[in-house]
Amino acid sequence: VTPGITTDEIDRIVHAASIERGAYPSPLNYHNFPKSCCTSVNEVICHGIPDDRPLQEGDIVNIDITCYLNGYHGDCSEMFIVGGEDAADHRAKRLIQTTYDCWVKSLNFVKPGNDYKDIGAIIEDHVTANGFTTVKSFCGHGVGSVFHTNPNILHYRNSEPAGKMQPGHTFTIEPMICEGAASYLMWPDDWTATTKDGGRSAQFEHTLLITKDGVEALTGKIETSPVQFWERESKVHDGVWLGTSGAAKERE
Repeated sequence: VTPGITTDEIDRIVHAASIERGAYPSPLNYHNFPKSCCTSVNEVICHGIPDDRPLQEGDIVNIDITCYLNGYHGDCSEMFIVGGEDAADHRAKRLIQTTYDCWVKSLNFVKPGNDYKDIGAIIEDHVTANGFTTVKSFCGHGVGSVFHTNPNILHYRNSEPAGKMQPGHTFTIEPMICEGAASYLMWPDDWTATTKDGGRSAQFEHTLLITKDGVEALTGKIETSPVQFWERESKVHDGVWLGTSGAAKERE
C-alpha cells in the first residue's frame, strides 16, 4: 500500500495470493460483487470496490479480505496509511487508534456465557467518549461454512436478543467508526457505502473462535506481521492481539 498503486492492483495481488494457497476469494461474485476484496479509502465506510484511482500519500485504507478454504470462510480487515504513519494527519491517527482500541475492548469481552448484544455498548461508549461515531447500518456476523450468518453483531448499544456466547461459535466483530456523522450514502453500484459528510471512516475485523477459556483470532497476525502504531501505542492491549485463551496468550 504505497502512493501511486491502485486498489485494482491490490485486488490482483489478493486474488493471486488466495489462489496460490488453494483458496477462493469469497467476495468474488458474492451477490454480484465484482472483485476479490474490498478496499475502502478515506470516506468509504465499507464494501469499496477496487478501481483504477492511484492511492495518494495520507489516504487511509481498509482492506477487507475473506478466503474460502477447505469448506470454511475466514474474514478479516486491517487499516493502512498510504505513505506510512508519518503521512497521516493527527485526526486520522486518532480515528484509527480509537477504532482499534474500541475493537480490542470488545474482543476482550468475548467468552462463554456473555451476551452478544453487550458488544455494542463497549464499542459505542469508547468511541463517543473520544468524539467519534459508530455506524449502525452495517454489522458483524456469524461466519463458517456460510459467509454471513447469525448472530448479527451490532456495534452500538442495543437490546437485541442475539443469544449467548458458547464454545465453538465463530463470528466477526468489525466496527466502522467515523470522524464525523455515521450516516451513509449508497453508491449506484449497490455496494460502496460512504459517509454523507465526507468524513473519514476506519475499521478492523477478525474471525473469532470462542473457546472454553476465552477467544482466539482465527485470522490473527503471524510472526512476520509488522507491528503497527495503533498496536504499539494502544492503552488497551500491548502489542499484537491474538486472543484471550491460554493458547492465544502463549503465542503472543
